[in-house]
Amino acid sequence: MANAAFVSTDTIRSLFTEAMSQMYRTEVPQYGTLIELVADVNAEVLAYNPETKTQLERLGELDRINVERHGAIRLGTASELHTMRRLFAVMGMQSVGYYDLSVAGVPVHSTCFRPIDEAALNINPFRVFTSLLRLELIEDAGLRAEAEAILARRNIFTKRAVDLIEMFERDGGLSEKDAEEFVSEALETFRWHGEATVSAETYKRLHDAHRLIADVVSFKGPHINHLTPRTLDIDAVQKRMPERGITPKAVIEGPPRRTCDILLRQTSFKALEEAIAFVGDEGANVGTHSARFGEIEQRGVALTAKGRALYDDLLASVRGEVQVGAGGGKARDYDSQLAEQFRDFPDSWEELRAKDLAFFRYSATDAGKQAALRGGLKAEVNELLAKGLLRFDPIVYEDFLPVSAAGIFQSNLGTDQQQNYATLSNRDAFEDALGAKVQDELELYAGTQAASLAAALADLGLSDVPQKSVA
Repeated sequence: MANAAFVSTDTIRSLFTEAMSQMYRTEVPQYGTLIELVADVNAEVLAYNPETKTQLERLGELDRINVERHGAIRLGTASELHTMRRLFAVMGMQSVGYYDLSVAGVPVHSTCFRPIDEAALNINPFRVFTSLLRLELIEDAGLRAEAEAILARRNIFTKRAVDLIEMFERDGGLSEKDAEEFVSEALETFRWHGEATVSAETYKRLHDAHRLIADVVSFKGPHINHLTPRTLDIDAVQKRMPERGITPKAVIEGPPRRTCDILLRQTSFKALEEAIAFVGDEGANVGTHSARFGEIEQRGVALTAKGRALYDDLLASVRGEVQVGAGGGKARDYDSQLAEQFRDFPDSWEELRAKDLAFFRYSATDAGKQAALRGGLKAEVNELLAKGLLRFDPIVYEDFLPVSAAGIFQSNLGTDQQQNYATLSNRDAFEDALGAKVQDELELYAGTQAASLAAALADLGLSDVPQKSVA
């Protein structure tokens, strides 16, 4: 049993999210403008679409919208990833999903640290897309050895942060005072530092190998490179960004605009050019570094393995036909082709459920509960739905899309550079570094769907039914 003197991991996560947001607003002023724009659009959507507001209220998801953020960091060593897992555990966040971004020309593999419990997600669904540099993908053996040596010399966590992590692990929680100190100390890991840990010459060689390699290796720690709010209408945000002095990327990553939103749609503004001082610099050798940017996302329903396979096939066909340049060339062609190809993806909740393409949360309706009192109901899902005795709502996709992440990365850096890395994932090595198994996001969504159906049927006085009768 948790000690009553301990604050919950949900509280610690919320404290950290707010502190991170305040820090990032100071470091990246346009972030504040972006937050205001997203808040305005969300308020309008809720005002003009009462059914959306009603659904969010029914699912307990309304309050999370304005606090919802995802961040992204890039780590350099297995040791850093291992300690980062322990740090996020203090906030009730676990590793979900394995992403191999080498397939998209980015030399990292990644996971999402996030809450997995439904109640915790509705309190604060803070997520951090966390990448680990794959040093083995640096072709130059000498540069690879040099990067390893540079990373081996740094310590990205404060001593007090590690002490508090150990206290949490030993005692099973943190007091309010210790939790506040933990947030303050942990924040130092994610803070921007304008001083590089390498010379200008070393930075250039790392940068020439890949911009992201320079970003990971050349600094004291994994500065947060974006902090993303969730919007209920990303097309409206994209359209209005120039009105607020923000230039958006040319296309929205992910699926096209649909009646029934699926997975994740993302847009962003270009990375900042931030001044940095190199080792050995005496005031004359100051350069710039581009990494941090603004991003916005709109989340839809989580897809089943079958739905995801269809999505991946359709997206690959579009990207094979049209490549959008960093300057935005062929953006209209891409959007048109995307909309055309995705006509093959069903766009009604009923069809998505019937064809087992997406995950849904089931609940008994008021009419169903009244009918249950009279008795005589049959445990047949389709019949219960047809009679309005059972309801289904989309389960929000809580995770990420590696192809979209890579597209955001390339666009923000203003480059069409493509690296051809061997598309060999190395999940075993990632999990060895992590010190834990990565949880399967599809299993989590399937578990949520099954549990909701069982609970809904129990509310109707019925026992569970075979999964084959759900669709």
